[in-house]
Amino acid sequence: MKRLKLILIFLVLSLQSFFLAAQNLKTSPEIENRIESLIQQMTLDEKIGQLHQVSGVSDLFQQQAREGKIGSFLNVRGATATNELQRIAVEESRLKIPLIFGLDVIHGYRTIFPIPLGEAASWDPELVERTSAMAAKEAAASGIHWTFAPMVDIARDPRWGRIAEGSGEDPYLGSILAAAKVRGFQGKNLSDPLTIVACPKHYVAYGGAQAGRDYHAVDISINTLREIYLPPFKAAIDAGAGTMMSAFNELNGIPASANPFTLTQILRNEWGFRGFVVSDWNSIGELLNHGIAATPAEAGTKALLAGVDMDMMGFVYSSNLAALVQQGAIDEKVIDQAVRRILRIKLQLGLFDRPYVDLQLEQSTILSNENLALALESARKSIVLLKNDKQLLPLNKSIKSLVVIGPLADNKSDPLGCWRCEGNDADVVTILEGIKSKIPSERIRYFKGCEIQGGSDKEILKAVEIAQKVDTAILVVGESEDMSGEAASRSSLDLPGHQEKLVKAIYETGTPTIVVLMNGRPLTIPWIAEKIPAILETWQLGMQCGNAIADVLFGDYNPGGKLPVTFPRTVGQVPIFYNHKNTGRPPSEEKFTSKYLDVPVTPLFPFGYGLSYTKFKFSDLKVAVEKADNITQIFASVEVQNIGDRAGDEVVQLYVQDVVASMTRPVKELKRFQRITLQPNEKKKLEFQLNANELGFYNQSMAYMVEPGVFKIWIGNSSVEGLEENLEIMD
Repeated sequence: MKRLKLILIFLVLSLQSFFLAAQNLKTSPEIENRIESLIQQMTLDEKIGQLHQVSGVSDLFQQQAREGKIGSFLNVRGATATNELQRIAVEESRLKIPLIFGLDVIHGYRTIFPIPLGEAASWDPELVERTSAMAAKEAAASGIHWTFAPMVDIARDPRWGRIAEGSGEDPYLGSILAAAKVRGFQGKNLSDPLTIVACPKHYVAYGGAQAGRDYHAVDISINTLREIYLPPFKAAIDAGAGTMMSAFNELNGIPASANPFTLTQILRNEWGFRGFVVSDWNSIGELLNHGIAATPAEAGTKALLAGVDMDMMGFVYSSNLAALVQQGAIDEKVIDQAVRRILRIKLQLGLFDRPYVDLQLEQSTILSNENLALALESARKSIVLLKNDKQLLPLNKSIKSLVVIGPLADNKSDPLGCWRCEGNDADVVTILEGIKSKIPSERIRYFKGCEIQGGSDKEILKAVEIAQKVDTAILVVGESEDMSGEAASRSSLDLPGHQEKLVKAIYETGTPTIVVLMNGRPLTIPWIAEKIPAILETWQLGMQCGNAIADVLFGDYNPGGKLPVTFPRTVGQVPIFYNHKNTGRPPSEEKFTSKYLDVPVTPLFPFGYGLSYTKFKFSDLKVAVEKADNITQIFASVEVQNIGDRAGDEVVQLYVQDVVASMTRPVKELKRFQRITLQPNEKKKLEFQLNANELGFYNQSMAYMVEPGVFKIWIGNSSVEGLEENLEIMD
């Protein structure tokens, strides 16, 4: 009886997902009838053309668009360029089917916001939704209809360069932010000319690449797939995402771009997804390298039948599908279904009725004052204060002298981070420029000290000479923009080049030293964490980088960001993440327990961690369980008080542990959070509500279930601190 009840719950949830996804895609009988009418008129070549996406513009591509043999372009930017290609498609092709233009609008179009990992440190879904909407507005005004974002891959290995593009290590935080980004990009209605359709990527488990090496194989359990890697994709679909991108990686022996289990069984049958799937760049052609296809024709067959509708820059579908249909290897009805999905999105975007972009809209939308203000807000909220011994920060604006040192201090390129889209170096405010806006320039010295990946002892000695003569030294160190992102895996997580040597030399002068980190991933900085009194993690904050960091350095903004990913002490701890399983021999002082000989098992900085210039007190945690109409609800409340002397933000985090279960469970799982602002001495009561269904897991039979028993609840300011209570879920 209990098993039947669990199966019924799973079926109900699957049906709910199907209807929610269908509702969010806002189809209608009119749209469906129009799709069927077009398919009846299309030749096989025209159908295959809709499944063909190319990059850039050429005479050949223009002629193919004229012949109805291309359905989509990527990397064509600007209203003038997209309008001209669209004119060819809708005025010169036989059926006048419009093109859909795609682009990697990852963290802004021209107004560049913090990299996604940085923005995840804001723990502010409403902010993330607003920045995504702003990016969509700029991109849409420039002729873009479709973004290959958000990247919702869970990343537990910071060696993987693409950790910079996502929201970190946690499936719940990742799910909340994935949904927020989809809502931001797509708005309330895709037919709004200032929205673009989202494309969550990379489906699925791309972030689990072995050894943190990009494009590498992924081998994980189905439980881990369903509980860790799939939830952000599910959240994005439930939020209405219209498209999905299949990944480069293989998953348990089957490449993601030819995997019917993930692309059809889960995505379409379980979740009810009605949009279309686009391959990542030539990932269909790469099935030959994976060794599951001997020819491009075989690769195309496997990808199409698995559920990939559009071939991005692989030329596999365009070169092989017609012959495969004629040979009887593929039923034309399969191609028709893929075409339906693509036409549906084009119709929902309103491209048939409004194919062109207003050129004046592009000029009035890009880099508006509103956009710049939002970029500053986002950058400020993404900064994490990692250390602040003896309240060295914030600095007093009456400071007599300071030196700004480091290869990233006056750098206009690297703050934009990977996937800068149309971001322009000239628009970037550097950290040095931001500091100069706070205090007179004559009090400020600047010296580079070294390169990001090079330098000399002579340069370091010169920096030391300057640092000895000032009141405070600010060191800006980290990674260049191309050291994270795609194809940017690192075997070391240390500061590159001579940067740590530079930091040590300045510290040894005895001058109070502040380290500002600018990076696209967690770094291993144990010496800096031990010795340097004040450390700011600023990621790569985009064009308002310098203003935001200067606001924090001088106390015009009180940092409130929290880490969305664990910082290891050494790369030897990787992968390291907060929601790990326990072992039969948990770490202790005894020899035969799970630990290292040379470093503690604990992280350098834990998930959810971040300091403030004020202090917060948590008290009066209360937990209650209520059951009505066979639905069990959990209510948890806590009081949070600002006991410091300045206003500040705190991110209140709720974690859960299933103490005893039929399968081992994580030591802690994030289930709720809220970022709040409190004035000095202000107290606020926060209340969280959970459905008991959220406490479940997939058992050995892959049935989702909630087992009765005792659960621990923590509410606090990080994954390692908080008040604790128990609750019991009855059968």
